[in-house]
Amino acid sequence: MMRALKLVGLLLLYPDRTLRTALPDLAAALATEPSLPAAHRPGLVAFARALAATDPYAAEETYVALFDRTRTLSLHLFEHAFGDSRARGQAMVALGERYRQEGLEPDSRELPDYLPLFLEFLSLLPAAEALPMLKEAAPVMDKLRAGLERRESGYAAVFRTLLAIAEMPATAIDEAPAEDEFAAMDREWEEAAVTFGPGEGGGPQADTGCGRASEMVRRMNPTGS
Repeated sequence: MMRALKLVGLLLLYPDRTLRTALPDLAAALATEPSLPAAHRPGLVAFARALAATDPYAAEETYVALFDRTRTLSLHLFEHAFGDSRARGQAMVALGERYRQEGLEPDSRELPDYLPLFLEFLSLLPAAEALPMLKEAAPVMDKLRAGLERRESGYAAVFRTLLAIAEMPATAIDEAPAEDEFAAMDREWEEAAVTFGPGEGGGPQADTGCGRASEMVRRMNPTGS
């Protein structure tokens, strides 16, 4: 299960050149990974191959539109649990400290609640510790699955797989308006939302992009253990 989380997490990174270069190897690893639920391997492989074949600018634009500009699809777990409250900052400090206890030192541009980073962290833990934490995040992942399915996004396959690994059923139904959400979120973020991160550039866009994805691909080499 642990290697499966490591591999699946890569599919949620920003699709920069480094990730796109790794996608063929990643697809091969997903196809043969025994800890992945067998029923979900074909969907993941198909998505990885489709992403590799997508025009790079289109892939990047789609990623930003989904995960950076649509707050209900944010890949930051505590965004869904705490919004911009101070409790989110406290939770991230605690989670960041937990990462360091396991020898994972996040890049300064990465917020601890970023889902690919969280999955990397879980991949370092024994299954008996990782599975309960993954189950705790399952309601958020289910919400993301529902929203992505409604948008007919290939990324939904990633969340269906994560729920299967967590042994949690998919139950959420996304009923939020798709188009109006972008404008509403833009207005909300323009109102100086509370942010938690290094420096004054720690806003919603500061912790995403090519640099972070490249570093995480290097850390999460799909051909490694």
